[in-house]
Amino acid sequence: MFAIVGAAGKVGYSTSLALRKAGAPVRAILRDPAKAEQLSKIGCEIAIADLLDAEALARSIADADAVQIILPVSPQAKDTADEMLQAIESLSGALEQARPRRVLAISDYGAHVTDDIGMPSMFRIFEDRLSRLDSHTLLLRSAEHMEGWGRVIPIAIASGILPTFHDPVGRKFPTISAPDLGPIAAGLLLQSATGQGPEVIHAEGPRRYSASDVAEALGQLLGRTVSAQTVPRPQWQESFERIMSASAAGLLIKVYDAHNKGGLIDIEPGASNIRYGTTGLTDTLRPLLPPQ
Repeated sequence: MFAIVGAAGKVGYSTSLALRKAGAPVRAILRDPAKAEQLSKIGCEIAIADLLDAEALARSIADADAVQIILPVSPQAKDTADEMLQAIESLSGALEQARPRRVLAISDYGAHVTDDIGMPSMFRIFEDRLSRLDSHTLLLRSAEHMEGWGRVIPIAIASGILPTFHDPVGRKFPTISAPDLGPIAAGLLLQSATGQGPEVIHAEGPRRYSASDVAEALGQLLGRTVSAQTVPRPQWQESFERIMSASAAGLLIKVYDAHNKGGLIDIEPGASNIRYGTTGLTDTLRPLLPPQ
């Protein structure tokens, strides 16, 4: 039995789908029963548990051989970091009770960095906590999701300018289409367990892109010129706080400072286990555009 925590999300659903296509039994663990239908349709068993309820979560994964977990980010939370820390303890406590043979955690590029670089540093804490589990633990570090550009596509359509926090706009960085993570995770879960300690795997797309590449791809899809333009650093806090709390904004500002420094939000030096998605940038952006 494969238990997928957060199975209604893009990554969770794509892992569940890949496992079901391989003929594996899947228990989809959700907080909201209203999101169960699409998972039931592909043959998943459904369990309901809140991520912050360690007891309920432990019951939902009690007899699973392998468990995939994801650390949610609550961008509207008053203290996003504190809520993530609570989720880390709840997830870890549930896993310690259930004791599955294998755990796969979706983590983040840059989680190896010891300096405080915002969101990846939260995942470093996550990884450190999971390293204490008596399980074969797989840490699947994901590059930035291409789908994140969807938030600024309306601005680009209206103005011809794609706002970005990447500086310079021509620097290429690792990125991946979120649904590509599912088949990668499923393949790892289906392998035989090889040990007890944490094993780090990195996942990114078929190639790296810059903000300028995103603007060019978007322009081709729209049939017009689109240019990438960096949002001035003094405007970052205000720009982020239009869509998230000040706490979440602070975490993301540190992320982009690290991106722009270069070499930090990347594969850990010396790492060799890297998996690549197959979906390119244009194919990821196309469904994000409004209907013509």
